[in-house]
Amino acid sequence: MYIERYRTKGAPLDPVSETDRPVVLLVEDEPLVRMLAADILEEAGFEVTEAATAPEALNHLERSDDVRAVFTDVDMPGGMNGLELARIVHARWPHIALVVTSGVCRPSADQLPDHGVFVGKPYAPQAPVQAIRGLIQQRLGAGDARTSEG
Repeated sequence: MYIERYRTKGAPLDPVSETDRPVVLLVEDEPLVRMLAADILEEAGFEVTEAATAPEALNHLERSDDVRAVFTDVDMPGGMNGLELARIVHARWPHIALVVTSGVCRPSADQLPDHGVFVGKPYAPQAPVQAIRGLIQQRLGAGDARTSEG
């Protein structure tokens, strides 16, 4: 698996600080891919919540206010794909960073919500970590929208 090969090269995944473990909602229908992605993100210091479908992810977002980023696959069952999920998340929770992945298609820039990032499969462990960190840092630099909502 990617993580074991990556660790043996001696290159750390550069964990985030112990006091700040941003929550990432991982949306992936393939259980093994979801487990690997969760391991990568947790190794990098993120707290990971998992969903197998877009409707399951939306249900989680409606019940929780701690999610800082969504990392979603495009092709999923459940009547909604990852691009549709990303558009809904952007409209309802604009403070949440969006990273979209697929091994089947490569969405154009106009298919991704503003400031969304695409990471193609297969990806190196650093790719989603760097994308998520970069987007979270952008939001922190611009002032997190949640803090201005009162």
